[in-house]
Parts: sequence; C-alpha cells; structure tokens
Amino acid sequence: MATSLIAISGGAIACIVIAILVVIAAIVFAISTRVVRQSTAIIVERLGKYHRTLTTGFHLIVPFFDHTSKPISLKEIVADFKPQPVITKDNVTMQIDTVVYFSITDPKLYAYGVDRPINAIENLTATTLRNIVGELELDETLTSRDTVNSKMRIILDEATDPWGIKINRVELKNILPPKDIQEAMEKQMRAERERREQILKAEGEKKSSILIAEGEKESKILRAQADREAQILAADAAKQARMMAAEAEKAALIAEGQGRAQAIKLINNASPNAQYLTLEGFEALKTLADGRSTKIVVPTEISNVSGLLASLKETVTDTTTSK
Repeated sequence: MATSLIAISGGAIACIVIAILVVIAAIVFAISTRVVRQSTAIIVERLGKYHRTLTTGFHLIVPFFDHTSKPISLKEIVADFKPQPVITKDNVTMQIDTVVYFSITDPKLYAYGVDRPINAIENLTATTLRNIVGELELDETLTSRDTVNSKMRIILDEATDPWGIKINRVELKNILPPKDIQEAMEKQMRAERERREQILKAEGEKKSSILIAEGEKESKILRAQADREAQILAADAAKQARMMAAEAEKAALIAEGQGRAQAIKLINNASPNAQYLTLEGFEALKTLADGRSTKIVVPTEISNVSGLLASLKETVTDTTTSK
C-alpha cells in the first residue's frame, strides 16, 4: 500500500514538473519574440548597449539579455506648437504659432541623438522664428509667409538631421498682431474692399455704357441700311414704272404708226392713179371747151390733179357768171 502511494506521488510530481517546464518555456518564448508592425521600428539593447534595429516583421531576441524600446513610428508626424511672442524689426510684438511636419528617418539617431526630441524641435522652432521675423517689418511678415516657411524648414532640417529627423514642411498657422494694429488693419482692409467695390462698379457701368452705345450704333446702322434699301427699292420701282410707261407709250406710238400706215395703204389702194386723173382732166377740158365758157385756164403742170381741179372750178364759176 505504501509502495503504491509512493509511486502515485512520484507520477504526480513528474507531471507537475513537466507542466511547470512547459509554462516556463512558453513564457521564455513569449518574451523572446517581437512582432514589428508596418511603418514602425524597435531599438534592441543588449546589456544596456545598442544592438540592432528591428524593422517590420517577426523577430527573436535573447531573453533577460536583450531589452527593446517602445515602437517608433516612421510615419509623418504633425506637431502643432503653442503661439510664441515674436518682435518684428519695427518693434511690433505678435503672437505666432507654427505647425511642423516631420518624419523619423533613423530610429537609432532619434533614440540616442537628443533627449525629448519633440520638445527640442519646439524650442528650436521658436528660436528660429524669432530670428527670421526679427529681420522683417510687420507688413513684410504678414505678406511673406511663404518666405518665412521656406527659411524655417531649411534651418530646422539642418539642425534636426543629427537627430534622425527630416523636416518636411513648416507652416505659420496664425499671426496675431496687437489689438490696435488689428483694428487699423481691419479699417484698411475695409477701405480696400470698398475701393475695389467702387472700381468694379465703375467698370461695370463703363462696360454697360459701352454695350448700350454699341447697341445704339448697331441700331442706327441697321436703320440706315434699311432706309437705304427702301430708297433703292423705291428708285427701282419708279424706274420700272417709267420703263413700263415708256414701253407702253412706245407700243402705242408703234400701233398708231402702224394704223396710219395701214390707212394710207388702204387709201392708196382705193384711189385712182395719176394717169387716170390726167386723162379725165383732159376729157373735162374738152367738154368745157365745146361749151359756152369763154375762159379756160390750163395749168402748166397738167399732171397736177389739184391744179386741174382748181382750173375746172374757176371755169365753172365763170360760166355761171356769164349766164
């Protein structure tokens, strides 16, 4: 019985030991592995000295000898710093706050280069801003933001390069001059807006006047063209009327002339010829000569019928008188 109890106790102890070893192995494995996420890095120190930098992926370290830092983000970081009092060249104190965009390019230098890097960048930004703005007057500061941003980025990038930091961009977020200067600037801006409004209004009226004048000019031109075309049409109509009247008159004259010619032709065809009249005249003279007439006048041109008829008339008259 005692032997069986001892055997059971020995088996249980063995199981317990195996279980403990498994747990210890699991713990050792857990603390010996590191999984680095995307866009991050981890610094490994062995016995307090820099050993290596872990990049994205799965890594094994020596437990109890290796110590790892917190994950360092390699993404772009935005640091919005509080407003800083800055004095311009013309002794105007302004409050200027800046925004710095930077990224970590070397995790080792970032970890060992400077203590509290963000605070170091903030202090460096304030000092650089005072130096640059101190060389500018108020108006230049307000109108030269791009110049100030560019100069600050170059200076900060050079200063933070030993810290493993790359300054990508620097922006002046707000520039707040004193209250009295702000009021004066607002009045000036209001006056400038009113001036521009008046200029735009004047330009609009000018363009409107030009358009109206051009419209009237075009209207006059169109009216003149219409009058001219009307006059041309009227003149053409009068010309056509005169031509038609002339043609009608011409046709009437031609018709009249043709009628007269036709009448003369008909008369000529109906009247006796000159020889016949001459013979008849001689017969009449012969008869008169045989009568009681005492006076006979013979025309020199016996062939002239009219003269013959006149002679006959005179003879007849004398005969009547004698009776």
